Amino acid sequence: MRLPAISGVIDRRILANYRIDPECMADALPAPFRPQLVNGYAIGGICLIRLKRVRPKLFPIPWGIGSENAAHRIAVEWESNGQKLNGVYVPRRDTNSILNSLAGGRIFPGIHHHATFNVLESDDHYSVTMASNDGGAKVHVSGTVVPAIAPSSVFDTLESASDFFERGSLGYSDTKTVGKFDGLKLHCKNWHVESLDVDKVRSSYFEDETRFPSGSVEFDCALLMRDIVHEWHGRPDLCCSSVNEV
Repeated sequence: MRLPAISGVIDRRILANYRIDPECMADALPAPFRPQLVNGYAIGGICLIRLKRVRPKLFPIPWGIGSENAAHRIAVEWESNGQKLNGVYVPRRDTNSILNSLAGGRIFPGIHHHATFNVLESDDHYSVTMASNDGGAKVHVSGTVVPAIAPSSVFDTLESASDFFERGSLGYSDTKTVGKFDGLKLHCKNWHVESLDVDKVRSSYFEDETRFPSGSVEFDCALLMRDIVHEWHGRPDLCCSSVNEV
């Protein structure tokens, strides 16, 4: 899917991350993806992102579309033309935008399920709850900005976590065709993350014990991004049957 370059502002982006048993994660991934490991763990998570002033880059206007969005994402790697690539696999996207849900998989990469979001923000405290209309996904994350990453995290420092997620800018989303994935690359012009001390986190995806048995998933850390000027660029579709041609 070829998407024209889209520009806008990430008003708020929370990355709530889990460390996951790599074998369980591998079993949950479609070909050609395999887990990208950090200190022996697979890394999955939820991206809760509020966008504003989103518009085609070629239109130099001071306004655009805003929306609340959620994406379940897993850090992955795969082979293409003999090279190892890395990015994120996105099994599910949710949005409060009617436009995004209608255009997802047609104009915008990836299927976008319509959902309701409840957002509370006060100073440096954030609380985001999402429930999809189809009942397929529920998420809640709340926490407060703190100077350093949790000492229990698989990431040694906030800087190492920041570097890891900045490198995972290429994402592939499920489509209605099995084995075919829509590509999207995020470019941030002023990448900056802060640490979020989470007091509550829930995800129906990562708490599904048919996918992740008890003890195979633990919450790791959460990061916050604010006021980030960015662009989205569509990338060629990835098909597992022809991955070496991508």
